[in-house]
Amino acid sequence: MLRITTLAAALALSTSAFALSLADLSQTDASGGLKDALIQSAQVAIQQLGAPGGFSNNPDVRIELPGDLGKAARTMKMMGMGAQVTQLETSMNQAAEAAVPQAQALLVESVKKMTVQDAKSILAGPQDSATQYLNKTSREQLRAKFLPIVQQTTAQVGLAQQYNSFAGQAAAFGVIDAKSANIESYVTEQALDGLFEMIAQQEASIRQNPAGAATSLAKKVFGAL
Repeated sequence: MLRITTLAAALALSTSAFALSLADLSQTDASGGLKDALIQSAQVAIQQLGAPGGFSNNPDVRIELPGDLGKAARTMKMMGMGAQVTQLETSMNQAAEAAVPQAQALLVESVKKMTVQDAKSILAGPQDSATQYLNKTSREQLRAKFLPIVQQTTAQVGLAQQYNSFAGQAAAFGVIDAKSANIESYVTEQALDGLFEMIAQQEASIRQNPAGAATSLAKKVFGAL
């Protein structure tokens, strides 16, 4: 009995010796592990969203007609005009899918600029705190990068003309006014929202399962959380 108790105590001591907390990590390790995980999250999100159907087949980020136009779309579907709605939404999602791959270099640059103090705040924050940091530090530059691509893509399929035509028809039903938003800006913002939503999902996954991190340093840091 004594030997079993002694063995159990030894195992407990051994386990505690390998159990790290953030306080046990150097600032360099903590910052480096976070950066690794955030770059991984961004790369996975971009890969998923930039593929054909990346937006349209994902209910979490699928882009639909905005506000009152969305309500009008449902009405028009019931009146046998669903094909036009589907064509519009398909074009919007394809424009977002074309823009997202351009985000990688800017996101990696934002991650590399992260300070040690930034990293400490992020690691102690909520499950999407790293994503919030990226959103704050890179959204404006990403918007400038995305908008011309969205404009080019929507021009190729005549999306703006389709959208304005649809808005006019919807106005005839009395469910919206004739004034409509700029479709390119709307798609751009939706693409950015979708990108950060997917990065946040990846960040939360790594926090919950550090073994899923791509580098040993990231595993070590998030394991310590």
